Amino acid sequence: MMWTALLLLGLAVLLLCARRTRRRNEPPLDKGVIPWLGHALEFGKDAAKFLTRMKQKHGDIFTVRAAGQYITVLLDSNCYDAVLSDVVSLDQTGYAHVLMKRIFSLNLPNHNPESEKKRAEMHFQGSALTQLCSSMKNNLQHLVTPSEMGLKVSEWKKDGLFNLCYSLLFKTGYLTVFGTEKNSAALAEIHEEFRRFDKILPKLARTTENKEEKQIASSAREKLWKWLTPSCLDRKPECQSWLGNYVQQLQDEGVDAETQRRAMLLQLWVTQGNAGPTAFWVLGYLLTHPEALRAVREEIQGGKYLCPEEKQKNTPVFDSVLSETLRLTAAALITREVKQDKKICLSNGQEYQLRPGDRLCVFPFISPQMDPQIHQQPEMFQFDRFLNADGTEKKDFFKERVRVQYPSVPWGTKDNLCPGRQFAISAIKELVFTILTRFDLELCDKNAKLPLVDPSRYGFGILQPAGDLEIRYRIRS
Repeated sequence: MMWTALLLLGLAVLLLCARRTRRRNEPPLDKGVIPWLGHALEFGKDAAKFLTRMKQKHGDIFTVRAAGQYITVLLDSNCYDAVLSDVVSLDQTGYAHVLMKRIFSLNLPNHNPESEKKRAEMHFQGSALTQLCSSMKNNLQHLVTPSEMGLKVSEWKKDGLFNLCYSLLFKTGYLTVFGTEKNSAALAEIHEEFRRFDKILPKLARTTENKEEKQIASSAREKLWKWLTPSCLDRKPECQSWLGNYVQQLQDEGVDAETQRRAMLLQLWVTQGNAGPTAFWVLGYLLTHPEALRAVREEIQGGKYLCPEEKQKNTPVFDSVLSETLRLTAAALITREVKQDKKICLSNGQEYQLRPGDRLCVFPFISPQMDPQIHQQPEMFQFDRFLNADGTEKKDFFKERVRVQYPSVPWGTKDNLCPGRQFAISAIKELVFTILTRFDLELCDKNAKLPLVDPSRYGFGILQPAGDLEIRYRIRS
């Protein structure tokens, strides 16, 4: 009798979902042809391709069905700030809790993103940022010594560029923000387990992992949790004020020791999951675009007599290269839960109504970053796209003669900016400059092209390549 009741209840829910129709003033509704499932498979397989098709079909706002959930996608970049600043109608914690449980086996019922953001801003900005960057530079210089890299003078070494960049920046970030362990073998093992976990992360988020992948993720998590025990903070509290502060926040919220360890893995991924892939794309685009590489090298050479602080500031060419790289590879989905009736006004004046219980997604990768009305040939890498003719930063971009608020959104919108963005930029720049000045670096195949992106990574920050780019390098004599 119980199974019959559950079956009837399931069928009733299914029929209720299938009956949904578009109400007056609601966005265009596209439920797909498969009951309940809707567009879930296509959305998960390649979000950029699917949402581009939906935009061409419906415009800058539409609602799709995916696995029983109705998701309204907003692609009008000039109204992102106004919409996302509404924290009453739109909640960012509900879906975050779902993902924390699926990916990190973590439950933080009192998780407060605003409080966490304020704490991060205290430690990743101002004088604290200067200290962090100094520590980061020292750690990176240690990791690129010949002994650490297993190099002899004048000897070429082959590697994948993605592997090299991810390894160096992950280890640098781990030493700077998390650990005091400088043992090479231990660092290599931590990085290896993190990569094993990170490769499966999109499937964990979508609950599409198979049995073997579930076991790999579980094993990697267990090992990483052991390395990330908060008690290790007692060794060097002066260098780990942000992490110590975060642990104190968890303790104040009554979080037990085991959950604290699990929360450390979440923070490790948030802080270290994107810098390495970004550095790969920057160097990859430079190596496959000789004119861009030449311009960056000339800029570095021209600033070699400047003090370190001035070197970091006076790099308009590199800054344009980084902005262009992020435009092409930053692909996070910004998600909110609709808690009550919500009116959205597009920049053209049209108004739409959202229903409570639905989900709202903003995908800046499609708009503004890949919008051909904002960026000519948006799929092409143009290293000077963010430079004016006089070599200064270009800030003004237009769509249909109206200035767009954001030509690119790699770090979030006004009220939701990543607090660690300056630290990340500094680390990426330091790695790229270090490699270009201290090493001879070249493609193994002079005609090699950048690998395609892994489409499963859309929605999870910086894209990752489906393959690698084979390079060789040696220490400059």
